[in-house]
Amino acid sequence: MAFTSWRGIIGMVHPTLRPGSTEEFCRLAPEGLGVIPLFVNIKRGTREEFDKQVELYEPHIKLLAEEGCDVIHPSGAPPFIVHGFAGERKITDRWEKTYKVPMFTSGQNHLRALRALKVKSIVGATYFPAELNKTFAKYFEDAGFKVRCMEGIDVPFNKVQELSAEQVYVHIKRNFLANKGADAIYMMGTGWRTLPIIEMLERDLGVPVVHPVPARVWETQKRLYINEPRTGFGQLLATLPKLPD
Repeated sequence: MAFTSWRGIIGMVHPTLRPGSTEEFCRLAPEGLGVIPLFVNIKRGTREEFDKQVELYEPHIKLLAEEGCDVIHPSGAPPFIVHGFAGERKITDRWEKTYKVPMFTSGQNHLRALRALKVKSIVGATYFPAELNKTFAKYFEDAGFKVRCMEGIDVPFNKVQELSAEQVYVHIKRNFLANKGADAIYMMGTGWRTLPIIEMLERDLGVPVVHPVPARVWETQKRLYINEPRTGFGQLLATLPKLPD
């Protein structure tokens, strides 16, 4: 199949059928970037479900490689983070070796974004329960970050998209102020529609925010040798820092 996206093509495999994140990515992406989205169908958001999802990603990875994508993004942090910092890398190393296409998971993307912003410690916000949040916190700690807290907002997995951005703002601000010393805010997940609060949080709390959608756009640009800043969605996308080694 021939494509005419002259600045490169990213293939994405999303964890759920929930709309929103693909549309947000396309709105923030530079002109000339092609996007091919595919989906698995996580429904419950439980550890047991996440543990089994990697095998469902691989046929999509194979298809995107065959269609000539320049980079592949298996998105959704939890399905890979549950395998641990080292375990996740083994999965992507194997896929890159097998399919000959560079790729990055959401977790790897978020780590690079934090490093690019020179972050050392974070307050994390999720929409997952405490047991999973402990696993997420360990992933970031194993990668070298101090996790001041990783706190989930109490909402059913299939209702995340119904949260208002203002509710998420309150949740993040409360936890940031209660856990002193963090030099960044990390937001896990694209189920919530929260792009409008990124710059508000940065202004109010004085630290950068790493949100999955702008982080995804940033790394995609860097991997495809594009440098087109976008303001209004946080420091990362406005300044386009160098991709860490």
